Amino acid sequence: MPQTIRKPEIINIARREGKVTVEGLVGHFGVTPQTIRRDLSELADSGQLERVHGGAILPSTTVNIGYSERRQLNQSAKVDIARACAREIPNDCAVFLNIGTTTEAVAAELSHHVGLLVVTNNINIATILSSNHEIEVVVTGGHLRRSDGGLIGERARDAIAHFRFDYAVIGCSALHEEGEILDYDVQEVGVSRAIIGRSDQVFLVADASKFDRKAPVRIGTLADMDAVFTDQAIPSACTALCRDAGTRVVVT
Repeated sequence: MPQTIRKPEIINIARREGKVTVEGLVGHFGVTPQTIRRDLSELADSGQLERVHGGAILPSTTVNIGYSERRQLNQSAKVDIARACAREIPNDCAVFLNIGTTTEAVAAELSHHVGLLVVTNNINIATILSSNHEIEVVVTGGHLRRSDGGLIGERARDAIAHFRFDYAVIGCSALHEEGEILDYDVQEVGVSRAIIGRSDQVFLVADASKFDRKAPVRIGTLADMDAVFTDQAIPSACTALCRDAGTRVVVT
């Protein structure tokens, strides 16, 4: 396959999977590792990818990738993470679910629970849960972010202050190797911080693609979480931080 065809396909795979590996691309295209490394280096030089050990990821920016693309990334992993998370949330409790495609997957897994009060700043989650009349759904209000149905800003934060949650489930855009939980939008981060402060148990749901991404705004650290649900082993420094803080790590 000529390079002019390989390169666009490599970009498509990176957008779909969150990252590409030399080994995986060798198997996909049936070419040598040297050929793939050359392709990745050229894509990195042109700013279309960012090289990491063993492969490449989408370039780090201050802007998140599109919502429809995020929905496609690591779908099966998100479902596994969501199921593991939902199993730890009982019936008859108050839950907050924030913005994110993985938290939407958690909502889908909670859709058969009963007696829940679910508060959310995610219109998509409200829609997912609306068919279950055994679940009371409260939408925070706030400024609508049309790109993903998120509600952010001061009104969303003010609404959260009126509740106390048994459980909160939050997502993130990136997880730093030293344990910082990161996102792109300052207003969204403000809502996430408010949620953490009003919840007895806080669960982070994040697939392994977040380990390879970067984002500029700090939500907190893994020490602020009661449990982390992910699909691969987290970086060693994160493991140490969780151990010292008593944060459980659940790998699906």
